Amino acid sequence: MNFTIDYDNQPKKFLKKLDKQNAFRLITKIEVTLTTNPVPHDAKTIVGEHGVFRIRVGNFRVLYRINYENNCIIVIKIDNRERVYQ
Repeated sequence: MNFTIDYDNQPKKFLKKLDKQNAFRLITKIEVTLTTNPVPHDAKTIVGEHGVFRIRVGNFRVLYRINYENNCIIVIKIDNRERVYQ
């Protein structure tokens, strides 16, 4: 079962400002890993947020929700490790 990836406004803006090498790493991890396996072995749930998962890509964190009804993953936030949970 393949999932489609949707991005909120914050991740789109963050990826545009980021240097190309790190943006490519993040997009590759999101598009390749999450489309086939929405909860990979290194994904963690966020405490206090219902249904929000995170994956780690270097010093960056990607927060996302899974919509199983529409086979869609919504990336809600991408940021540095220090700022992503604020």
